[in-house]
Amino acid sequence: MTDGTSAAADSGMLINQTLFGLAMLAFLVLLIVEKRKPFRHFPMKVNKESFVTNTTAFLVNNLILTVIKASSLFLVAQQFASHGLLSDLDKGPLKWLLAFAFYDLAIYLWHWLSHKNEFLWRFHKIHHSDKSFNVSTGFRFHVFDLLLEIGYKCLFVILFGVDAFLILSIEIFEMFFIFFHHANIAVPNEEKLSQVIITPSLHRTHHSTLRSEHDSNYGIVFSIWDRIFGTRNELVPANIGLDIIEAENFIQLFSLAFITERKILKLLGWIPKGKK
Repeated sequence: MTDGTSAAADSGMLINQTLFGLAMLAFLVLLIVEKRKPFRHFPMKVNKESFVTNTTAFLVNNLILTVIKASSLFLVAQQFASHGLLSDLDKGPLKWLLAFAFYDLAIYLWHWLSHKNEFLWRFHKIHHSDKSFNVSTGFRFHVFDLLLEIGYKCLFVILFGVDAFLILSIEIFEMFFIFFHHANIAVPNEEKLSQVIITPSLHRTHHSTLRSEHDSNYGIVFSIWDRIFGTRNELVPANIGLDIIEAENFIQLFSLAFITERKILKLLGWIPKGKK
């Protein structure tokens, strides 16, 4: 590795570490704000189970995936970053902004597909199983969901020709928005803000118990994608989480992916119902 390449790598790593530190700081600030002035009050038991399960998922998933994600993206970028749609653009603000916009659109499409494809939904529904809605819900993902997403992100690197450090920086930057739109808070001028970005009110709808309501508002940062593709939905959901199944700890959270609602409904049909 040349001195120039080494310096660029060190600079990229420092930027990613700084962004990650700021994202964690944002998480703590939002956690404090929602504790003091929550938009919606959930039972204390539900909130506690949610926070413990979600943070455990974050720690375990990151322990497993950090090396896999970084090594996969760097390996793919090393081979293909010079061949994609944006590869001929000089490194600078224009390329960064275009990469960010295309990446946000790509994640919107992946999110939409995770709801529409039964195999992907099997893993993505873990994120929707939270009976609470709080900033830690942004941590609640099945490890297989994240593994599949890594492959999708590698495909993005190939198609768009961006380096791995840029993708990792965009990912961490998007983490700010994931924490923000999962926060159980009321945001001033949220109606106007939601015309540009995904806000807690929009994403709260996405966590509705009703499938007809939570199959909407797939955006991560920009809300324009939901407008363009007709998936925007503005309402206050009556209930949060999955209707039939739930997970109260990390083991149940992991196992939930292998139990479908269809099987549970069939099982309930086999079990005699008591008189009311």
